[in-house]
Amino acid sequence: MNSNNKSILITGCSSGIGLCVAEGLQQRGYRVFATARRLADVERLTERGLEALVLDVSDDDSIDEAVEEILSRTGGTLYALFNNGAYQQPGAVEDLSREALRAQFETNLFGWHALTRKLIPVMRQQGGGRIIQNSSVLGLVVLPLRGAYNASKFALEGLADTLRLELAGTNIHVSLIEPGPIRSKFRDNAHAAFKKHIDAENSVYREHYAAMEERLQKEGDAAPFTLPPEAVLRRVIHALESKRPQVRYYVTFPTYLFGTLRRLLPYRWLDRLLLKVSGGGSR
Repeated sequence: MNSNNKSILITGCSSGIGLCVAEGLQQRGYRVFATARRLADVERLTERGLEALVLDVSDDDSIDEAVEEILSRTGGTLYALFNNGAYQQPGAVEDLSREALRAQFETNLFGWHALTRKLIPVMRQQGGGRIIQNSSVLGLVVLPLRGAYNASKFALEGLADTLRLELAGTNIHVSLIEPGPIRSKFRDNAHAAFKKHIDAENSVYREHYAAMEERLQKEGDAAPFTLPPEAVLRRVIHALESKRPQVRYYVTFPTYLFGTLRRLLPYRWLDRLLLKVSGGGSR
């Protein structure tokens, strides 16, 4: 498929997957609108030669302004959307305040939903398009002390699956990408969210939190089976260019493994395995 003149909006391009996909698709001939929440990041993206805009998916006004500006530049069309900008809120379920859970869903789900809704009529009008949602292996299985993130990704999976059925016959294709560990600043952002919302010292999980914090601060790219963001880029390209894009794209060995085991193992066996591999949440 000729990618020339095909436009795509990508959220969360300040680093990691979003930046890699934006630059990779631009090199492939797409017109990429790379977005980030902070103006400083947008300026840095512009310096790298990307067409960049401010877009904070947790802010409806920011979504409206970015979409209006992009459509004004393209003459009212947009071939594809890649929802990527997200973060992980660590913490045991009983330690999650309503505020922390709401903030997780505002960024990881509600904002993506609002942006997607704005663009579906555009894709209907032009006769088709591609919607790609960056989910996670934690949208397939759960790990302890990640309840807010698990829930946001499970909800995303359900919403995307429903949207796919509702858009059947429209030539608008919906795909989910489900990475495991990818080299990025994801752990740094998770640690910041943890410090903001979780009272570790007064929690029954404080020992687990101590081990978790050490991992978040020191593990970096050394997590087992970590892949570079280019692994996600390859799946995005297929979702954009295949005549029959896949419903789900697994990325990294853990996703393939747990995606298979959740279909084969009884729930209690899977629970025991997930507790073991996570160290009860400390890993």
